[in-house]
Amino acid sequence: MKRAISTTVIAALAAMFTAAALAAPAVNNTLVISHIVKGCHTWSLNGAPPAVNQLIKLHVGQSFTIRNTDVMPHQLVKLSGPPVSMKLVSSGMMGKSTGMMKAPYAAGLMPHMSSTLRLTFRTAGVYTLKTLTGEDYFAGVKTVGADNLLKLRVVVG
Repeated sequence: MKRAISTTVIAALAAMFTAAALAAPAVNNTLVISHIVKGCHTWSLNGAPPAVNQLIKLHVGQSFTIRNTDVMPHQLVKLSGPPVSMKLVSSGMMGKSTGMMKAPYAAGLMPHMSSTLRLTFRTAGVYTLKTLTGEDYFAGVKTVGADNLLKLRVVVG
């Protein structure tokens, strides 16, 4: 009888912790912008399959990063929502084949390959963002079809 109660209690606690973990926003989110042939670019959240539209859920005060590994610069632009802090953590590799933009950089700009931008959300709300793209770093980069417009929705609560 004691063993049956203990097993039942342990199973119930495990189910509660699993449900809480699935409901809680991730702490270390990273979006990676990559080049693809069809659509030019896409982004992937935490190694998940790439998508054009992304959704991230956070708690107030949490941050996440965006790393640009695409063959062109990207600038993140907020379309709606409360103020958000954007800080360029790394401007990436600068050279003839990886971009020649020079500082100071515009807000939200990821100017070179491997550049990283950190976003911090200090206010609850729903944020809508997108990227604007620049010219390819390399001559002759071929893509098929229209370029994807990368969109991001961040829900902070």
